[in-house]
Amino acid sequence: MQQWANWQLVPESVDNSTPDPSDDRTRADQLTELLQRAIFTGELAPGDKLSEPELALRFGVGRGSMREALHRLEGMRLVERRPRQGARVAEVGQAELIALYDVREALEGMAGRLAAQSMADEDIAKVRHLLEEHEQREDVQADTGYFQEAGPADFHFRIVEGSGNAELIAMVDQLSHRVQMFRYRSSHLEHRPLRALKEHSNILDAIEARDGELAELLIRRHIRAARQSIEAAMAADARERG
Repeated sequence: MQQWANWQLVPESVDNSTPDPSDDRTRADQLTELLQRAIFTGELAPGDKLSEPELALRFGVGRGSMREALHRLEGMRLVERRPRQGARVAEVGQAELIALYDVREALEGMAGRLAAQSMADEDIAKVRHLLEEHEQREDVQADTGYFQEAGPADFHFRIVEGSGNAELIAMVDQLSHRVQMFRYRSSHLEHRPLRALKEHSNILDAIEARDGELAELLIRRHIRAARQSIEAAMAADARERG
C-alpha cells in the first residue's frame, strides 16, 4: 500500500457499534473524492489492488464507509472487481481511450454548437472570466500543467451546461469520470497547457460570435488533439517498459 502523505481526512471513530447513517454518508463522500483524485493523478495506478481493510486503517475510518466509497467508484467504472482478486483500479488502455474520446468529441462538439445558439451573453462573459483566471495559474504560465477539477471550474463543463440540453448534459456526465483520468494526463504533457488554453479561447470566441458550426469544429479538433497527445505518451511509456 502506498503512503499518501498529502491525503487528509477529518478523524473518525472506527467504533461501528452505533453507526450514524448521516455521518457514514458524509464520510463516504469524502473518501470517494480522495480516492477518485488519487486515481486521476496516478497515485493509484491502473491495476493497483484496493484492500478495504488496509484503506480503512490508513484513513482511520470504519470499513462500512470505505466499502461504500469503493462501491461508488465501481459504479463510476473507476474500480473493478475480479474473481478471487478483489477490488482494483480499473485498467484503461488505448482502445478505451479511443472509444471514449470518439464519443466525447461527438457529444461535446454538439454541445458547442448548441451553446452558440442558446448560451446567454452573461454566461459567456463568466466563462471568459474563468479563462482569464486559468491564464493566471502558475502551472499554465509555465506550460507545465492545466488540470481542471470537475464542475464549474472546468471550461468543458461550462460549455456542455451552456448547451441547455438536459439529455446531452446527462450523457456527458456519465462519461466524465473515466474521461477525467485521461484529461489529467493530457493536461501535463509537454507544451499542451498553453495550447489548450488558446484553443479554449478560440472556442469561446466562436460561441460568442454565435457561429455554432465553427464552435463544433474547434471543439472536435481540440478533443482530437488531446487524444492524439495521450496516445503518443502511452506509446512512449510502452516502449520504455520494453
